[in-house]
Amino acid sequence: MDGSRRAFLKTAGCAILGAGLAAPIARTVGGAVSADATPGELKAGRWAIVVDVRKCLQRENCRACIDACHVAHNVPLIKNPAHEIKWIWKEPFKDTFEAEAHPHLDKGLAGQHVLVLCNHCDNPPCVRVCPTKATWKRADGIVMMDQHRCIGCRYCIAGCPYGSRSFNWQDPRPFITTGIKPEYPTRMKGVVEKCTFCTERLLKGLAPACVEVCNKVAGPGTMTFGDIRDPGSDVVRMLKTGFSIRRKPGLGTEPQIFYLV
Repeated sequence: MDGSRRAFLKTAGCAILGAGLAAPIARTVGGAVSADATPGELKAGRWAIVVDVRKCLQRENCRACIDACHVAHNVPLIKNPAHEIKWIWKEPFKDTFEAEAHPHLDKGLAGQHVLVLCNHCDNPPCVRVCPTKATWKRADGIVMMDQHRCIGCRYCIAGCPYGSRSFNWQDPRPFITTGIKPEYPTRMKGVVEKCTFCTERLLKGLAPACVEVCNKVAGPGTMTFGDIRDPGSDVVRMLKTGFSIRRKPGLGTEPQIFYLV
């Protein structure tokens, strides 16, 4: 293991982001996430992510992908759970996959927390209920959020069955503890925000920050991002390697985050 990776793991990979650790985490995450553009925008017929749950769980309490995402997108650290803002986080397996839980489930999974984020559904209820079209689905499947058009009605939050959206009950800027990154706009009080699959990075030919950092810290294949409509893509290849599940598939939303278990 090289020195830079070891330093990143020590300070960011398995640490809980807090005010005291804000500066070192900002520096290490910044060094781990590529910022240099590569030739051409990343494009796909339908973007999706595959999470290898067992591989992810090998690093206990790891937060590398969460910290990378939140630092890159100026996500505030608000400790009050009622006002918390999150783009990517962890939930108990038994709650995330309630339909899959049973008394004989592998205890290695049953008692663990798994990574969750916006599912960028094929049939997103949040889009249908938004009165101002502040949230919409792109041709490549990414469900977007335009804070300038958001009127704060929170219909999208009520419509999302996954809890993937956060509302700014207060000005988030004072709670950005890692320093505001000019590459991504900050939000304001009274608007909704969520994961966007790092569309600003796709324009530069870069993978989402969570995927890039996760694969550096936990190893290649822990998170895989790609075109699920391309039979030769990495996500299709990963889905063929084992059994996969999705969150609440019975609702008909067709989530595009897949979990290898």
